[in-house]
Amino acid sequence: MKVGDIVSKLDEWFPSSLAEEWDNVGLLLGDRIAKVERIMTCLTVTPASAAEAVRRGVDLVVAHHPILFRGTKRLVADGPNGTVYQLARAGSAVYSPHTAFDSAFEGINAQIAARLQLVDSQAMRLDKPPSEFDTKVGTGRWGSLPTAMRLDELVHLVGETLGSPHMRFVGAPEKRVKTVAVACGAAAEMLADATRLGCDAFLTGEARFHDCLAAEADGVSLVLAGHYATERFALERLAERMAHEWQNLDIWASQEERDPIRRL
Repeated sequence: MKVGDIVSKLDEWFPSSLAEEWDNVGLLLGDRIAKVERIMTCLTVTPASAAEAVRRGVDLVVAHHPILFRGTKRLVADGPNGTVYQLARAGSAVYSPHTAFDSAFEGINAQIAARLQLVDSQAMRLDKPPSEFDTKVGTGRWGSLPTAMRLDELVHLVGETLGSPHMRFVGAPEKRVKTVAVACGAAAEMLADATRLGCDAFLTGEARFHDCLAAEADGVSLVLAGHYATERFALERLAERMAHEWQNLDIWASQEERDPIRRL
């Protein structure tokens, strides 16, 4: 297998047309004709995950978050992009699906909606091809819970479903919720979409203080499960999916990656 072979399939699963305009997705480092035997998925390329990739001879890293968002003038070992330099020196390619993965048919938001058993879930925004032909492809997801529940019950359900120890929320604990919007990571800017769709609650990873005030003013309960918790699980599932697709390759999710946020 070559890097290009893997990348072509990933591009089919997560079309770049689904990525946000500001994003940087696709093959970001490496040679398409290089041989691939070992692949590692991770949420973010950090010193720990990069060291794991180098130590274990990874040929391709599939990192959800792009290694480079903006132009850089310098790549040195002890600089801000030192991890990129280390991977390049080791011959490890890096591919990032990011918001294309978030919005895909079987993407991260679709997986969260499925875990919460949302009924008739569909995209919150249908603004990119081919989403105009498919209501299940696009930015975010929203749908109805099988049965209405209290907000505090939803918070506990989300925490258990995503394995998040950092649950926070905005809204009255006793409020009854039925319609729920979902957008992984840092997607509080989609609060307006949740409000427009008449959702009772909006689940995302993190939000700024003023976004929380806006949610309170709009009467939409906000459930904050943590950026890591709303996305990392999908990179573990992606490793499993890739291992099934390419059974002759050694594929795993990073074992060194950790949520940087701690609790006592």
